[in-house]
Amino acid sequence: MTTPETVTDGLLSPQPRRTGERPLEDPFDVMFTGWSFFRSKLLTAAMDLGVFAALGDDSLGAAELADRAGLHPRGARDFLDALAAIGLLVREDGRYRNSPGTLRHLLPDREGFVGGFLRMTTELMGSDPESFTGLLRGGTARNQGAGGEVPFTKIFHDPVRLRQFLSAMDSFSGAVGQELARVFDWSRVATFSDVGGARGNLAAHLAAAHPGLTGTVLDRPSMAEHFDRLVAERGVAERLRYVGADFFQVELPRADVVILGSVLHDWPAEQRATLLRKAYDAVHDGGWLIVYDTMLDDERRDPDGLMLSLIMMLQSAQASGFSPTECGAWMTDAGFAVERVVRLPALTTAVIGRKN
Repeated sequence: MTTPETVTDGLLSPQPRRTGERPLEDPFDVMFTGWSFFRSKLLTAAMDLGVFAALGDDSLGAAELADRAGLHPRGARDFLDALAAIGLLVREDGRYRNSPGTLRHLLPDREGFVGGFLRMTTELMGSDPESFTGLLRGGTARNQGAGGEVPFTKIFHDPVRLRQFLSAMDSFSGAVGQELARVFDWSRVATFSDVGGARGNLAAHLAAAHPGLTGTVLDRPSMAEHFDRLVAERGVAERLRYVGADFFQVELPRADVVILGSVLHDWPAEQRATLLRKAYDAVHDGGWLIVYDTMLDDERRDPDGLMLSLIMMLQSAQASGFSPTECGAWMTDAGFAVERVVRLPALTTAVIGRKN
């Protein structure tokens, strides 16, 4: 396998991946590692108390913000400054405003809202230590049934949770889609298929950015109505179509480019290999496969990626993370020549291979 080009410029990744923490020595370093859950308490408390909603697009002084959010003076200043210190608020000249990420992702009326999905996944992980130790000792997800069923799959039958899930997925795929529209030369192709593309958010971004493209989204049949609504709102309905099916049971839609985005991590090795072989059959000669996912770094030193892989295992009976090198090897086994490894937003990496 030839060594693929790796793109890691700052335009593709808003913040560089951490490559590992220094060894702990100070006792308070150890203590704060144990207390790191308190960061999540800052976030959830701010959501529960309506701090972000109280600010909206405004800038407020500490006393006024505390009054709007119903905060007692004793803890208000430290609480607000702690939110600013971890990047959820911005403090300037004694006034507070929502950070750009908070504006985009933590206000319920915004398109990129992930707060509901955050609450749901936190609940599914559980607060009891046995949830995690059960995974580490027995290899099972939290509350996994005898047949491998897990609570996460129930979201597809709960309209409220499904909306929260889709909103969060749109936030992630929107960031990825805008960058993917830029870093791949779409002028070379006319068609694409997004396998496991949910309600078509990434496909809509690609179609909007490149008017010459037509595409197909394949996902579960229940997503069809959500797809129809989204592509109509985005004005790309004439160039995108939907196939509702199980991608293991049907041939994948043929295209110049096939995309497997945030799909492979859900499946064990055998099913991953099956999907990649099916993708090879679906790609036109000379076309490309793009696999993107929240991949581990090859050196396995990035704590965020490793923790995300464990979170996947805690919520799913079969999911796990993988590295770009592992992904490239699987793609090579399926017949692709790996050309590039590209860093994208939202902790995402894309591996691009060509069918020669």
